[in-house]
Amino acid sequence: MMTAHQLLLWVASVAATLIFVSHTVHAGAPTEELRGHVDHVMKILQRSDLQGDSKATERRMAVRKVANDLFDFQETAKRSLGRHWQARTPAEREEFTRLFADLLEHAYISKIDRYSGENVNYVGESMEGDQAMVRTKILTKQGSQVPVDYRMLRQGAHWRVYDVIIEGVSLTANYRTQFNKIIQTSSFEDLVAKLKAKEFAAPEGANGRGARETRPAS
Repeated sequence: MMTAHQLLLWVASVAATLIFVSHTVHAGAPTEELRGHVDHVMKILQRSDLQGDSKATERRMAVRKVANDLFDFQETAKRSLGRHWQARTPAEREEFTRLFADLLEHAYISKIDRYSGENVNYVGESMEGDQAMVRTKILTKQGSQVPVDYRMLRQGAHWRVYDVIIEGVSLTANYRTQFNKIIQTSSFEDLVAKLKAKEFAAPEGANGRGARETRPAS
């Protein structure tokens, strides 16, 4: 049985893991597009033929094949770097985006196996132009509810996630705080070196830890 903190890490793992995968869904409202991808991930995690440690690699590969289209990974990386993004060259931005993807995979994918049957309840949606917020709650087996909100951007016929907010803690804001501190006290080059060494912990959402939600840099 997962603790509350483990559940938050699992929620973040599913959200982050979706970044690396690809599955085409019909265009529609932000909630429906998000629901289609998340439901597919849930079904994979519940498949009887993918259970157990011996199936871990196969299970994770199956998840990665589901939702590459759901997340705008470059936008997530851009907002995590914040104001420092503008000063970067195209080559630096490309490298940072790739390293940030590696960081998220390293930080979260091992947590995905902690899923134990929790349900996702879609509780609301708000839209303003090409931006949307989809609000969900993770319903635990103990009866508690963990709020998880998805910020999304319209891109053509689809909506793509660029931030996940768990109990008020923003994924991008959390990393932006860490990255900004390193750049200000050292350099962007030092940040890149630390990303290569995967020296960052996963953001935490339990009990108010981590960076609270702020308006991401545009």
